[in-house]
Amino acid sequence: MRSNNKTIRTLCSYIGKYSFFIVSSLLCSVVYVAASLYIPIICGDAIDLMIGEGAVDMAGVTRYAVTIGITALLGGLFFYLMTLCNNKIIYSTVRDIRRDAMHTLLRVSISYTDSHKSGEIVSRIINDTDKMADGLLLGFSNLFVGVVTIIGTLIFMFSVNLPITLIVVVCTPVSIFTARFIANRIHSLFEKQAKTQGIQTAYIDEAVTNRKTVISTGNYEKVCGRFDNINEELRNHSKNAIFYSSLTNPITRFVNSLVYMGVGLGGALLCLTDPGFTVGMLSVFLSYANKYTKPFNEISEVIPELQNASVCAARVFELAALKTEEENTENDGAVFDGSMTFDEVSFSYTPEKPLIKNFNLSAKSGMKIAIVGPTGCGKTTLINLIMRFYDPISGRILAGGTDTSTMSRSYLRKHIGMVLQDTIILEGTVREVISYGRPDATLEEVENAAKLAHAHSFITKLPQGYDTVISGDNSISYGQRQLLCIARIMLILPPMLILDEATSSIDVLTESKIRKAFDELTEGRTSFIVAHRLSTIKESDLILVMKDGNIIEQGTHEALLEKKGFYSELWEAGL
Repeated sequence: MRSNNKTIRTLCSYIGKYSFFIVSSLLCSVVYVAASLYIPIICGDAIDLMIGEGAVDMAGVTRYAVTIGITALLGGLFFYLMTLCNNKIIYSTVRDIRRDAMHTLLRVSISYTDSHKSGEIVSRIINDTDKMADGLLLGFSNLFVGVVTIIGTLIFMFSVNLPITLIVVVCTPVSIFTARFIANRIHSLFEKQAKTQGIQTAYIDEAVTNRKTVISTGNYEKVCGRFDNINEELRNHSKNAIFYSSLTNPITRFVNSLVYMGVGLGGALLCLTDPGFTVGMLSVFLSYANKYTKPFNEISEVIPELQNASVCAARVFELAALKTEEENTENDGAVFDGSMTFDEVSFSYTPEKPLIKNFNLSAKSGMKIAIVGPTGCGKTTLINLIMRFYDPISGRILAGGTDTSTMSRSYLRKHIGMVLQDTIILEGTVREVISYGRPDATLEEVENAAKLAHAHSFITKLPQGYDTVISGDNSISYGQRQLLCIARIMLILPPMLILDEATSSIDVLTESKIRKAFDELTEGRTSFIVAHRLSTIKESDLILVMKDGNIIEQGTHEALLEKKGFYSELWEAGL
């Protein structure tokens, strides 16, 4: 319950930004309800007029009919305006929540996205916010109208006849108790439903992304079986939630029918015994009794949607409330000459499994440093620490003599060019992809960078050349995407480079050309090269041989071979 209250408070803080539309919606609902409550009074007067003694006054009946029409038109107009206000409130609120969640996601520690499946995160931002919007829109529309209707009908009925009004009021708590009892039961069920749906979305994303692997390894039945289990679990949670939520409305309607019957019988007796209580007044009471109980019916229908919206909102707020990475801009503006120093650096992803221990390294500006070693030795972790995707548990990393923890991550990263083995292209034109790090670059500069990366030739053969729209699909080959990433670095010309098997998907002929371009690019720039093929890093100024998070050997290619150590074993193995 405490968590639910926190969700409601957070939601109210978002909705409160649109107080003008909230007030406008409330005023429109007052006018709409006033019009809808006035119509039964007119109808009651018309009934008394028609069943009274003497001939029917057709002019009076016509006047009543015209009044009813105008009142209904006025009520409909203000209901429409109320709906517009509610739409503005809800969809603006959802937009703000999505924005905050997305902004937080891009500033949160990389460890969060590494430890959570992307499909589950997408489900929170897309599916959960959509469900939240649906529930809130339905709730807002019924809330204002319902509250004003209940107050208006009670004022009228109390002013006309107390005994019959008490019949209506006494039965009200039964509906409220029933709705509240069931609402408490279904909250946990909707939590399970939302959580399972997130798991399902993540699993679908994983299966589609790795479809070729699934098919080629013959795991089709296994993946489908796992999906069927998740799907069945989601069906069970959804079925249970719907079953219990569907009990609310029938029970509430039964109670309301008893109220309607009580008003009808009591009013009929009054018509026979009290000359001041006319048939027209009875019709008004019956109409008001129906209007009074209708909001409880509507609220009972909305409760499951509101519960679901509350659960979904909690999941989105949990994402939006994640702790973002703290930024220290004390040394933003520090000279970055490309030198990098690791001073007694230790790091582990989990406390029980140390990875890098008391790591020391001094890389001078312009050095080409290769990092080699078996899988899991810490090569990628070292790169993550340089880029401050993760911060060391102890020790310091100095860039140009300045502790990187005293400068913002964005300042550090704009001085480092990075080409990864797993190349990802964001959707856009070829020109936009290459100039992603320098949006103000001219077309001539983009073309020159592409030529240096030996990408210009294949780009000019694309349907619209540099204006061709590409994405992460199969519109261009994997190797071509890698060339575009290399061209992006050629355009930026940062003082430091990180190359993680940057030519792994490029043919031998193009690779030789790229290496010549890299020789020019790396001249005077510090380069960290993660390599699996030792033949590609023979000319490095320093080769770091890593094992179990430690540098066990370091030196030039020739010096390491003379040592007859671990590097020599890797070289002789043909790596």
